Amino acid sequence: MAATGQETRTGSATADREIVISRVIDAPQELVFEAFTEVRHLSQWWGPQGFTTTTRSFEFREGGQWVFVLHGPDGTDYPEWIRWQRIAPPEQIALLHGEHPDDPNSFETFLDFAPEGAATRIVMRTVFATRQLRDAAVEKYHAIEGGRQTLANLAAYVTGTAGKGAQG
Repeated sequence: MAATGQETRTGSATADREIVISRVIDAPQELVFEAFTEVRHLSQWWGPQGFTTTTRSFEFREGGQWVFVLHGPDGTDYPEWIRWQRIAPPEQIALLHGEHPDDPNSFETFLDFAPEGAATRIVMRTVFATRQLRDAAVEKYHAIEGGRQTLANLAAYVTGTAGKGAQG
C-alpha cells in the first residue's frame, strides 16, 4: 500500500473550497468500489480511526440515501446523511453529505476509482459551498486527517489487513 497524500488542484474554479485526498490501495478496482455499495461493507470501515457507524437506513442507488450516526471515540454522536448523486461502477461515485437532507452546510464529494497496475487509486475530492466552510471543516473536524484515516480504514478492510477482510 502506498502512503496517503493530499493533492492540490490548480486552476480549478473550486480549488479554494476543496479538499482532495488520494490513496493507492493494493486491491482491484471492482473490490474497492464494492466496499461502498453495501452497508455491511461500509459499517466495517467508514470514518476516521476509532469511530464506529450505526446505520438507520441505506439505499445505494442514484437518489438513494444513507442515514447513519457516526460514533466518536470520546462518545460523541454525529448524525450523518448522504444522498448518492451519481454511481458509475466501478469508476465513480458522487454524493451529497451533511447532517440531514436540508443541511445548508452540506458538501459534495466525488470519488474516482482508477486501476493502477493491480492496485486502485482512489481520489476523494470534497467541495464545500464556501472557502469558510472548508476551512471550518479542516479546523474544527480535522477533515484532512479524517479523510486520510477513512481511506486508510478502507484500504485495511479491502486488503484484509484489518484482521477481518472483505467478508461476504
